[in-house]
Amino acid sequence: MTSAVSGDRRSSGAAPAEVRLAGRLRRGLAALRSGLFRPLAEDDDRVAYLVRHIRYGIVLSELSALAVLIYSLFTETEARHSPWIFALAAVVVAGCPPILLLPLRDMLLDRRGPVMFYLWTLATTAVIIIATALDGGAESPLDAMLFLTLTYMAVTYSPHGVVAMGTAMTVSYVLAFGLSGLTSSAAFFVVLLIAFTLICTMASVNAWAAHERQTLLISTQRALAATDPLTGIPNRRLFLERLADAVDAAASGARAVVCLVDLDGFKAVNDRAGHGAGDALLQSVASVLGTAVRETDTVARFGGDEFAVLADVTEDFSSEMLAERLRTAVARVGLAVGVTASIGVAEVRAGYGSADLLHRADDAMYRAKAAGGDRVVHQPA
Repeated sequence: MTSAVSGDRRSSGAAPAEVRLAGRLRRGLAALRSGLFRPLAEDDDRVAYLVRHIRYGIVLSELSALAVLIYSLFTETEARHSPWIFALAAVVVAGCPPILLLPLRDMLLDRRGPVMFYLWTLATTAVIIIATALDGGAESPLDAMLFLTLTYMAVTYSPHGVVAMGTAMTVSYVLAFGLSGLTSSAAFFVVLLIAFTLICTMASVNAWAAHERQTLLISTQRALAATDPLTGIPNRRLFLERLADAVDAAASGARAVVCLVDLDGFKAVNDRAGHGAGDALLQSVASVLGTAVRETDTVARFGGDEFAVLADVTEDFSSEMLAERLRTAVARVGLAVGVTASIGVAEVRAGYGSADLLHRADDAMYRAKAAGGDRVVHQPA
């Protein structure tokens, strides 16, 4: 009885251990797959860099094929005047330029980019191994072109890709020239190939880390340039960009509205309680305006105590409903200090430019303020 119980305990303990091991393996494979097929570009600047890199790779391949031809013609080796060497060189010369006909931009932005480079590297490795075999095997200098390929990889591939392709090269070399026993020169070459793969992997790690830091820096700078520093919402610059997009969309029938929100009685807050209280109120107004609209809409600070809202409108969410929600939200947060909002509304319509729309909304807003404030005025279409 005791042994049966202990046997059950061992079995129940083994199952979780196997589950944990299977989980670790799945996570490891997922991480490997993510590293190997990580998109090589995230934006057009990176795409342009990689397309230039592909062109350089094609030129490098063409020059390498030319160098092999010259070597075959003028060097006393087994490959001298070999028709197979000429055929391999012709394959390289004819096969590389068509790469530029592929949809490179789209491929580099998704997982097809790494696949293209991996296939290119594997094909290059096969050509180099075959040429080396035709030239006498491990004693031929042609296998040194593998180092050229690894160097090209180091500035493009992810670290996972460099390790994978370096391993594929090493295994291919051993299978081609080491099955019958590695010579000392072949063994030395394999050691160099492994060491060079590690060096290229470290270079790839550093290059990708530098790229990620640069990308983060650029995105941070862009965010700061488009954000109001006090309230953290979009500023006038970003609002105008989105308004321009809305104007373009209006030509296709999309409906949107611009609301200019100017605070009534804000100067008195600064005079009575100081600029700190005024800043706190502006932050509160920005927050409640944001909650009064949808996530797809834009609330921006134009400067001082003036805000702007760009929102899509539908039959269920009209410009009147939006403007009233904005007015109510400001009145609620400004109740304790006597602050309300004058709001001017202008529909985004085809034929109006961004400046025209802002002028129309601004005119409506001043009419609301002149009428006593805490009200909405719609500019006629």
